[in-house]
Amino acid sequence: MNAFDVRIAEIVDEAQDVRSLLLERVDGADFPAWQPGAHVDLAIRPGLIRQYSLCGDLANAKSWRVTILRDPKSRGGSIAIHDDLKAGDIVRLGEVRNNFPLVDAVDYRLIAGGVGITPFLPIIEQLNASGKPWHLLYGGRTRASMAFADALESGGNVTVRPEDVYGLLDLAGFIGAYQPGKVVYCCGPEPLLKAVEATCAGWPEEALQIERFRAGEEINHSGDTSFEVELKHSGQVVTVAPGQSIADALEELNVHIPRSCNEGTCGTCITRLLEGTPDHRDSFLRPKQRDEGKRIMACCSRALSPRLVLDL
Repeated sequence: MNAFDVRIAEIVDEAQDVRSLLLERVDGADFPAWQPGAHVDLAIRPGLIRQYSLCGDLANAKSWRVTILRDPKSRGGSIAIHDDLKAGDIVRLGEVRNNFPLVDAVDYRLIAGGVGITPFLPIIEQLNASGKPWHLLYGGRTRASMAFADALESGGNVTVRPEDVYGLLDLAGFIGAYQPGKVVYCCGPEPLLKAVEATCAGWPEEALQIERFRAGEEINHSGDTSFEVELKHSGQVVTVAPGQSIADALEELNVHIPRSCNEGTCGTCITRLLEGTPDHRDSFLRPKQRDEGKRIMACCSRALSPRLVLDL
């Protein structure tokens, strides 16, 4: 999808420190079709690109919605959106990707933490349209911080559990034992994701679908050593220095790998790996994908072998 400019038609405060941007295309054209779980690159200003889940009406081709938490620990994107943007401003949208698609199942257990509720809005819309059974467990620090809680709770399939009232979520009780056809979806802060992963340990990989907004762990570069990267089609070879990313090293050859988050969460820089042993440092690839050794995230991952050969 080519990038295009959008106008912020309206800004809506959804909860404490949570606001939605309602977007309309500047050229008046329809937005492209998208699927539940998708996120989009939002260029807040030159050089500041972030990814946000699409959470509006699937059938509305004239308006898109993204909802953003103002996070003081962020890398600047959410603060700029909350503090600088206003209705009428023009921003640019880029690639739409979906790392959180709906898989076929007979029992959907949805778990959201805080602003992690956003991808579930269109997911629920599609599940309702298909008649598939689902339940959502929605946690947050306080009720006031939980966007869309009132509307969701009125539907009957949603359990809202602010932490200041109920404590930590009862994940084991909500998820239950594994059964064929059951799938768990989770989006939220890292402690919640890790707790869900622990609860579902031993389940088939496809039975747990995780969406991360940021890297699971901070990357430690203290043990980095240099390695070579060969480009299969051109034969070019570059040395990746300690602390340097593959993508940065390739820029020296004027080879540009599209990237956005630079921490291995968005999936933009995924690159085919033909030879060599990768040192996966991303939060995007699933265990089975890592074991296959056929893909690498060029923005953060490195090598355990002296050389990697990329399909470039």
